[in-house]
Amino acid sequence: MTPDELNAARDRVVPDVVAGGLRVLFCGINPGLLSAATGHHFARPGNRFWPVLHLSGFTPRRLAPAEQEELLTYRLGITNVVARATARADELSAEEYREGGRILTAKVEHLRPQWLAVVGVTAYRIAFQEPKAKIGPQERTIGATRVWVLPNPSGLNAHWTAATMAQEYARLRAAPEATEAVDRAPDA
Repeated sequence: MTPDELNAARDRVVPDVVAGGLRVLFCGINPGLLSAATGHHFARPGNRFWPVLHLSGFTPRRLAPAEQEELLTYRLGITNVVARATARADELSAEEYREGGRILTAKVEHLRPQWLAVVGVTAYRIAFQEPKAKIGPQERTIGATRVWVLPNPSGLNAHWTAATMAQEYARLRAAPEATEAVDRAPDA
């Protein structure tokens, strides 16, 4: 993909991969330019979302971004805090995060997944005005939906390796409300 093609994807929206009855709705910060250009979440090759999802046991094999719709067969979905694509998350304003939090809340109230898993503690802190939030399960619920904050899988997040991220994602997978998603997932 050329730099011009990537730049043309700025401000595009990548459609959510969602349905009712999800066990976990994963929520990224916002789409990167490659995701917007391809229409696939977490599309940048250095992003560790897809490998970590597999390593943590959510999927029976490593899915490619182009296979994102297969997540629905495991009762998993993907959305974003902020819908518009940027080259970097630091291009988003605090107000965009807060508005994204309001939109995300309405989406969760409508879809009613068992868990909302926000992948990025800083995005969660700003979007939900929870400045002291840490990685892990949160006290906050949205209706009956529990909330878990996971490490951001971006390759820029050097504080977490794929292995340590997979351990944290696996903690969520093993949570009682999320276990059925894997137990009932079809074999691939």
